[in-house]
Amino acid sequence: MRPGDAGGDNSAILPGPPFPPMRTRFILIQTSHAGNVGAAARAMKTMGFGDLVLVAPRWPNVLRREETIQRASGALDVLANARIVDTLDEALDGVTHLCATAMVPRDFGPPTRTPRAHLEPLARGDEQHVAFLFGSERFGMRNEDVYRCHVALSIPADPDFGSLNLGAAIQLIAYEWRLALGGFAVPDGQPKATPAQPPADAQALAGMLAHWERSLVEIGFLDPAAPKKLMPRLQQLFNRAQPTSEEIHILRGIAKAMVDTRR
Repeated sequence: MRPGDAGGDNSAILPGPPFPPMRTRFILIQTSHAGNVGAAARAMKTMGFGDLVLVAPRWPNVLRREETIQRASGALDVLANARIVDTLDEALDGVTHLCATAMVPRDFGPPTRTPRAHLEPLARGDEQHVAFLFGSERFGMRNEDVYRCHVALSIPADPDFGSLNLGAAIQLIAYEWRLALGGFAVPDGQPKATPAQPPADAQALAGMLAHWERSLVEIGFLDPAAPKKLMPRLQQLFNRAQPTSEEIHILRGIAKAMVDTRR
C-alpha cells in the first residue's frame, strides 16, 4: 500500500502506471454525530485508507462511544489509530495538498471541481500528502477553512437535493481517490464459468417436441383437431434456444410432470 494507507498489500492493486507515493488523510471538523465517525472509519477502510483526524468533535470520547463502534462495522483499527485535535492547524501537520468538500463555490475561494476531474491528474502528479476536509453536519464548512484549500470538491448531485450524509460523502470521495490511485484487483477465487455444452442434436430435439405434443394434448392445452401453428412455433422457439442434452432431459421431465399432475 502507499504510505498512509491501511490494510492490504501491493499485490491487491491493479497494475498501472508508476504513480508517485501518496499519503492520505481524512479530516472531520466539529463532527456532531458519533455514528458518522464510525461510518467514516468504515468508508475509509473499505478503500484502504487509515489516517483519520477529528477536529474538536462534539463528543471528546467519540472514538469509544458505542454508536461509533457499531457503525464502524469492524474498522476498529482505523478508530484505534484516529487522532482528536483541537484545531485545524494541528490536523494539517505535514499536509501538502488540501481538498475541501463543499457544494457551494465560495467567492475568492479555490476552484470548484468534481472529484474525478481533480483527483485523476493529482494521482499522477508529484508526490503529495493529500488531505480531504469535511465540515460539520450542521453547519458545513466555514469559508475560512475552504479558503485554505487547493480545491473544493463538489460531488455531482441533483441540484434540488444535493445534501449527502457525511458517511456517504466520505465513501464517495474515498472511492474516487482509490480509483485514481489505481484501484484494487478483483479477488482471486471467483466462481468459474461452466464450460459451454454443445446443443442437442436434431433427433433429441424432435423427440422432446413429440413428447411435449403428446403431453399438451393430454392436459387439454392442444386440440389435435385444430392444432393451428402451436408446434411449429415451439419448434422455432427451441431452435433459437438451442437447448443442450441436459436441458432436453429437463424439458421432457416437465412434460411428464404435466401429465402426471393432470392425472
